[in-house]
Amino acid sequence: MQTTPPQTPPQNRKDTELTPPQNRKNTELRVDTMQRRFMLALVQLPPSADKAAALDRACQRVREAAQHGARLVVLPECFNSPYGTQFFETYAETVTPPQRTFIALSRVARESKVYLIGGSFPERKSGKFYNTCLSFSPTGELLAIHRKLHLFDINVPGEISFCESKVLSPGDKLTEFNTEFGRIGVGICYDVRFPEMAQIAARHGCCAMIYPGAFNLTTGPLHWDLLARARALDNQMYVAMCSPARDMTASYHAYGHSIVVDPNGVVIAQAGQDEEIVYAHLDIDKIREIRTAIPVTTQRRFDVYPDVARLNSI
Repeated sequence: MQTTPPQTPPQNRKDTELTPPQNRKNTELRVDTMQRRFMLALVQLPPSADKAAALDRACQRVREAAQHGARLVVLPECFNSPYGTQFFETYAETVTPPQRTFIALSRVARESKVYLIGGSFPERKSGKFYNTCLSFSPTGELLAIHRKLHLFDINVPGEISFCESKVLSPGDKLTEFNTEFGRIGVGICYDVRFPEMAQIAARHGCCAMIYPGAFNLTTGPLHWDLLARARALDNQMYVAMCSPARDMTASYHAYGHSIVVDPNGVVIAQAGQDEEIVYAHLDIDKIREIRTAIPVTTQRRFDVYPDVARLNSI
């Protein structure tokens, strides 16, 4: 498993890349001239009740990842607050106007010259609260806002009960954004259990689906790796899930094990349970090779069942 930075590939090589299709009946991937290969970093951070300290730590680790050659950096779900319905209102911030989390993430993306998927934080908007992920460009520009679509309401008898909907409202939009090395789809944690999001992202031309997430010690061992591999294999795309580090003194015990899976469903990088940065190269040619060898993207029977991507546009 890759937990140290892989050797950085040549930076002057540009070639073909995946971009979203335009006005096509079968919304599969198209190839244009862009960079074929880039480094992804997942920053697995411990939870903290000290927002200022958590923001400082996150920014420090983003800079570290950038120094090791990462072009796309991902933070965990609820990276600057404890994870729990009792904390969401206290730690909530607005996006408009921007407050400290927005400002810090935008600044570190600009200073580090990376694309940054800023984990998630509790957002206050129009009297409601959301679990929200902000994505920024290397210039610090806000590229996308993802509000968690599927709220984590579960009850496993004798194991865990959690109900985000007691405080949070669900988002109502899918989230994708463009980079010079490919289109990226974003979900948050429980969203990964709903395959339609990744299916739509893949058919919109995304090369990767990224999920900041905080599975627990019940669902993590059962489903974390399985779901990441399933979303990757079904859609022949890269999938990454970025978890908080495990802290058994916290009120919520995250599973850890941040993971990157290739389009064949193979785990190419994975963390342990403690704080660390996981690195992986994402190779766009590999997506094309796999889709050519096993061409399910052109074999779907939309005459028999519906194309979910045609039912939802961004």
